[in-house]
Amino acid sequence: MIITTTMHIENYSIKEYKGIVFGEVVEGRNFVKDFMSGIRDIVGGRSGSYEESLMKARQAALDEMASRAQKIGANAIIGVSFQYSTVGETNGMLMITCNGTAVVI
Repeated sequence: MIITTTMHIENYSIKEYKGIVFGEVVEGRNFVKDFMSGIRDIVGGRSGSYEESLMKARQAALDEMASRAQKIGANAIIGVSFQYSTVGETNGMLMITCNGTAVVI
C-alpha cells in the first residue's frame, strides 16, 4: 500500500478513485506521563514518553486507514492529512485522525 500526502504518485497513473478513507485513534493521557512531561517542559527537555505515544497513535491511525482502503479494493492512498484534537469533558484524551483518497494505481 502506497500512502502519500501528495495528490500524485510519481511513475504511476491513477486508474480508479475508490473514495475517502479515514483512520481514527483516541489516546488517553496518563497522569504520570503528564507529570513527567511537565517537569521536562520546565527544564527545557523534550517529552520522550509523549513523543513515543504520539508516534504509535499516528501509526495506528495510518494502519486503520490503510486497512479500510484495502477493504474497498484500493492499493494506494493519496492526499493524506492528519488532524489532532483533544476530546473529553476535561480534554483528557488526544484524538488523531487521518484521511485521504483511496485509489487504484
